[in-house]
Amino acid sequence: MTSIRTAALGLATAAALSSTAFAQSDDQLTVGMMLTLSGPAAVIGEQARNGFMLAVDDMDGKLGGLDTEVLIIDDELKPDVAVNKAKELVERDGADFVVGPIFSNILMAIAKPITDAETFLISPNAGTSVFAGPACNEYLFVSSYQNDQMHEVMGKYAQDEGFEKVFLMAPNYQAGKDSLAGFKHSYKGEVVDEVYTPLGQLDFSAELAKIAAAQPDAVFTFMPGGMGVNLVKQYRQAGLDTIPFLSTFTVDETTLPAQQDAAIGFFGGANWAPDMDLPQSKKFVAEYEEKYGSVPGTYAMQAYDAAQMIDAAVKAVDGDLSDKEGMMAALEKADFQSLRGDFKIGKNHFPVQDFYLVKAAKRDDGKYQTEIVKKVFDDYVDNYVDKCRM
Repeated sequence: MTSIRTAALGLATAAALSSTAFAQSDDQLTVGMMLTLSGPAAVIGEQARNGFMLAVDDMDGKLGGLDTEVLIIDDELKPDVAVNKAKELVERDGADFVVGPIFSNILMAIAKPITDAETFLISPNAGTSVFAGPACNEYLFVSSYQNDQMHEVMGKYAQDEGFEKVFLMAPNYQAGKDSLAGFKHSYKGEVVDEVYTPLGQLDFSAELAKIAAAQPDAVFTFMPGGMGVNLVKQYRQAGLDTIPFLSTFTVDETTLPAQQDAAIGFFGGANWAPDMDLPQSKKFVAEYEEKYGSVPGTYAMQAYDAAQMIDAAVKAVDGDLSDKEGMMAALEKADFQSLRGDFKIGKNHFPVQDFYLVKAAKRDDGKYQTEIVKKVFDDYVDNYVDKCRM
């Protein structure tokens, strides 16, 4: 059976979750999920939570054949709060795995207390460059991507389209910096301005005025969650839609329900989209939509795969959770069928996978989703792996 325990005060979805919990035993697997589940970015964490729990349901509540207890934690997008809750997960709750977080500033805060306790940390989203390179860690695995990579897709697209001048904008935290670094890795034209906004900013009137004055050939931005919803709407309202709008995690399945027609036709970079033509992906999308009533995005897909990583690792050691070397080897082997198809783990514990140009579209049933336009990178390895000494 699966036990779900909500361990965060004020979690909006607490009423929807079972509060039944039981004491940890030798034949029970305990997974802590630390996600952002409050504030404007909550929709992202909710997708990751839903994707992970759908995988657990598909496995009849047993990851690796063991009864699984999932402790759901809201990090509140506050690093100090996240650190304290991470310590509680490993010291008080005895979590065998921690899955999370969404944001890179939280990953930077929680990685040490979790991995120092020799507890496996699997990030279903955040993939900071430092952990892909010099600070790579044997107990840290990533089921998503290295932060730069999605943005490199858009840099290559801008380069291939011949955009000579591009305006760049991202939130002022590690993932935002990685985002623009990734774009510039593939784009060799002129950057007319590079603007960093406060994380969580919702009014972009000043930045839009700068764009209007600069008149670039294209705009590239990374604005996840509520930031992206507001930016896209304000961009259209400002009459700037004659300037191509390129983005990552700004127009996706977490933001499209609110952006709707304002986002149609905007391009993005991704490692998956809901229209991917693979049997396991189609099954996942159908199940997710039936269970949660919304279209899954990459956040949900990557969390589902994180559950599959844990399942494969625990099976490989026949449920012996004390065999950490065996589980580590199994995580590195990644012997499971990823929803995205081609997938393996590199020596820095970050994925090697394909990346795509995607476009926002409205389906015949009235729902919105991103759709694959073309593959941009094949079996793409991140740029930091050679700095990892594992």
